[in-house]
Amino acid sequence: MTPERFRRLTEAYGAMPEHWPQAERADAEALLAQRHPDALAALAEAGSLDLLLSAHAVAAPETELIRRIVESSPAGSSSRKPAWKKPNWWLSGAGFVGAGVAGIAAGVLVMSLATSLSGAPGGPPSLFDQTGESTVFSNGTTDWSDQ
Repeated sequence: MTPERFRRLTEAYGAMPEHWPQAERADAEALLAQRHPDALAALAEAGSLDLLLSAHAVAAPETELIRRIVESSPAGSSSRKPAWKKPNWWLSGAGFVGAGVAGIAAGVLVMSLATSLSGAPGGPPSLFDQTGESTVFSNGTTDWSDQ
């Protein structure tokens, strides 16, 4: 193991050998046993950073904050009404149903424009007719083949 690789190892995993990858642990410890100055410097830097990080502590939250969080949750308060007892519980479902009805209406409109309502050859032509045989202004019974 090179001293550069040892430095990258301590920067990534810290100064404690038990945190190093098993595959590289023996080589790293052998480099330390040689008392290589670059490896010892890297180990000292990683050790000071580990010490600094382990000294950091986060204060416990105040009980008032915990109470407010629990009270604001949907299941946290027994004094809150169930969703079905609230006056506007149906609004979220109404929006979903309204979107479905709008989709059905749009589908019916497209189908009515794409197909003839009567289905007979003399009926109104489709707006999506790509054959070029009829237009909105033409009469379906007129035969122009003799001209």
